Amino acid sequence: MTRSRVAAAVVALSLVGLAGCSAGESVDVDGGGSTAGSGGVLVAAIGGEPDQLDPHRTSAYHSFQVLENVYDTLVEPDADLTMGPALATSWTTSDDQLTWTFTLREGVRFSDGSPLTAEDVVYSYKRIVDEKLNAAYKFETVESVAAPDPATVVVKLSAPTPNLLANLGGFKGVAIVKKANVDSGEITTRPIGTGPFAVASYTSGDSIKLVRNEHYWAGRPKLDGVTFTFVSDPTVALQNLRGGEVQWTDNLPPQQVPQLTGSGDLTVSSTASTDYWYLALNQARAPYRDPAVRRAVAFALDREAITKAAKFGQATVNQTAVPSGSKWYYEYAPYRHDVNQARQLLDQAGVSDLTMDLMVTSEYPETVTAAQVIASQLGEVGIDVTIRTLDFAQWLDEQGKGTFDAFMLGWLGNIDPDEFYYAQHRTGGPFNFHKYSNPAVDRLLDQGRTQTDEAARKQTYEQAAKQIVDDASYIYLYNPDVVQGWSKQVTGYQVRTDRAIRFRDVGLAR
Repeated sequence: MTRSRVAAAVVALSLVGLAGCSAGESVDVDGGGSTAGSGGVLVAAIGGEPDQLDPHRTSAYHSFQVLENVYDTLVEPDADLTMGPALATSWTTSDDQLTWTFTLREGVRFSDGSPLTAEDVVYSYKRIVDEKLNAAYKFETVESVAAPDPATVVVKLSAPTPNLLANLGGFKGVAIVKKANVDSGEITTRPIGTGPFAVASYTSGDSIKLVRNEHYWAGRPKLDGVTFTFVSDPTVALQNLRGGEVQWTDNLPPQQVPQLTGSGDLTVSSTASTDYWYLALNQARAPYRDPAVRRAVAFALDREAITKAAKFGQATVNQTAVPSGSKWYYEYAPYRHDVNQARQLLDQAGVSDLTMDLMVTSEYPETVTAAQVIASQLGEVGIDVTIRTLDFAQWLDEQGKGTFDAFMLGWLGNIDPDEFYYAQHRTGGPFNFHKYSNPAVDRLLDQGRTQTDEAARKQTYEQAAKQIVDDASYIYLYNPDVVQGWSKQVTGYQVRTDRAIRFRDVGLAR
């Protein structure tokens, strides 16, 4: 899933866009430091194994859970998803908003002790663009990136880009990497970053061990290290948490969350997320290229029942991508559970005795549960669904090759509206695996990327969202809550609406 999808990418409670930086203005915020650490190694159980640890190549959420603690970006979202300083402490924009100048933080070092310079930033961005890696679409208005001196990065644009800061710091897919680490090939398993922790070992099928980065620019982390263990079964993850084998997990059985909340032995906390979960139909295959067939599927589904079965109340049904708490929310729900309407649309399309291969992954158990409900509901309109459950690495491979009729997954950690729609629904978009194409949507999504008037931009994305929903490009299901649990030993941890897992300020009480 990206932070994307993840189940990579990826997704919005506030506009981050210019984040307080308008034309001609500068932003300057001093970096903070953390206090001396209390020691100890925190063990975190995540729902699956990363496919790799190269931040520019992975699109798997489990990878980004680890990489959030290893890498930094030029800027980063705060708790309110407003973009603020990280490796850059200040930035200015030209009056025409086409030139952005970033000043780097002094004294930053990679975990191997080597200094960070502006050339590392230039290399990282050019690598993403030149090699057409996952986040390349975020740089489409970037004409050049230069380092006039070791502490300055200049980004020149072809058009005003209101979400540039979100593009440069919204997630670790645009992290600043070290060229020698890339050239050696070790970046996939032993990445070198500037974040609070460094990878010490990676045991496939078992765990990834991080140790404190003694060179971390924000001060010495409290923890000696973090060990990420891979536990796909939520029941086992909870047992391990209660038994003290792990101190943190985001893989809790949803049906047990109400009972766990407020329990004396654990802390369980939740917040509304910027994620969305959806069903996608492969429009490269007949009959799913026919909008009438896709709309029939949309009418056949009872989203309330699907959401209840998959999330047990920890989600909100939504027929568009952006959640209701966002300023970008668009209230539009043209579909209702209507078996007769679904059958009529299938009849009009001349489709009968339809079979569907529905691909889900065991590393996101809610997709397996939801698929059973979806299969039952589609059976009522004469669609025979075969559920194919894969491990996530195979799932990603099949998705990339287009060998599916349908799949269910989610996009996680979205911030700007561009992240909810562009890569997924633009013709030829890097995550448009279902092969949707509508020239009107393309024009709207292109327009929204360069509009600086917020009200006009919101209207543009509402028009795009309406067409995407009417075409059933994605059949949106729900926006889930972020639910995480940890032991009473853990101090300083905060659940984030963008689902970023940050252990840099966390300690273990003795």
